Amino acid sequence: MSLALYRTYRPARLADVVGQEHITAPLTRALENDRVHHAYLFSGPRGCGKTSTARIMARSLNCEKGPTPEPCGECQSCVELAAGGAGSIDVIELDAASHGGVEDTRDLRERAMFAPASSRYKVYIIDEAHMVSTAGFNALLKLVEEPPEHVRFIFATTDPDKVLPTIRSRTHNYAFRLVGAKELQEHLARICEAEGVTADPAALGLVARAGAGSVRDSLSILGQVIAGSGPDGITYTEVADQLGLTDAALLDATIEAIAARDGAGMFAVIEKVVEAGHEPRRFVSDLLERLRDVIVVQSVPDAADRGLIDAPEAEIQQIVRQAQQLGPAEASRAAEVVSHALGEMKGATAPRLRLELMAARLLVPGVDNSQVGALARIEHLERAMAGGQTIASPHYRSGRGNC
Repeated sequence: MSLALYRTYRPARLADVVGQEHITAPLTRALENDRVHHAYLFSGPRGCGKTSTARIMARSLNCEKGPTPEPCGECQSCVELAAGGAGSIDVIELDAASHGGVEDTRDLRERAMFAPASSRYKVYIIDEAHMVSTAGFNALLKLVEEPPEHVRFIFATTDPDKVLPTIRSRTHNYAFRLVGAKELQEHLARICEAEGVTADPAALGLVARAGAGSVRDSLSILGQVIAGSGPDGITYTEVADQLGLTDAALLDATIEAIAARDGAGMFAVIEKVVEAGHEPRRFVSDLLERLRDVIVVQSVPDAADRGLIDAPEAEIQQIVRQAQQLGPAEASRAAEVVSHALGEMKGATAPRLRLELMAARLLVPGVDNSQVGALARIEHLERAMAGGQTIASPHYRSGRGNC
């Protein structure tokens, strides 16, 4: 059985942590200058490297040549704390979700007084620290404030606001960030090369997008698509199918129906989505992504060259054409309608009905009395007049805010 990619390629040095240079650089300098604080709080979204960085810090602190940002990888501590190592008795990882009570922290406090068995420091890594109870934090407060010389604490949490302020004030706080899609895609490409797998860059762009900035989630998805890839390696079509992404042709037809006020075309798309078994909420999410790309191209004509859009060349050309078909106000209003529909569809019992209601709102901006709705109608009128088209009167009823 193969090891999961996010475990196989877990970073072993601070320099290997992806997309967190604003954290790894000062930590590296602290290790080089031997000015490591006694307690740290690592916060940020899941899968961004908080626990991995904590383990690297423990390895760097206890290396025989340390404290150093470049663990030797040969001493007993480095071997024990390596990705496949047995672990060290002096580096204690606790999951606060199951060890966050006052009795657990009292036990930790008593054990911390004993010197490390064989290492320089006894390092406590407390994951999901926001799950520690208030009584538990209070029991730990004095130890975190004035720990023995041989003890170091590293708290990791996705919700720093739930960590007791008196604990936060005694730690050095570092906020981890989501990793950009472009940097994630480059990281995934390096892993594919190391695994000997051929990968279409556009397909890796889909994986990076699906990972939503989380390195761990992206590697989990990459492991899935590698396991299911064919002799041609990772292709755009296979990734789209495996991830359940909407066919680009359906998105193109939807945008064109919005631009042309084509009710028959719009409801035909809804019928195809339902018949093909696409998950309705996924379709709406992908449509919102496409509208986002259209709006970006309208604002930044060379968005593709700047790396603001991750898509195959043929799809980028379609997006550019659609940005010309829709006016900025019309695209903005459509994105707002789709975003609202996406929120309404969570837990909806009649998803097809929700899709059809969304389609109706997209097709008839005349019912939108907002400023954006008025601008959308004006843009449609201007395009119709420039093209010599006949304007269908039912879409433009008299009344407040209508043109």
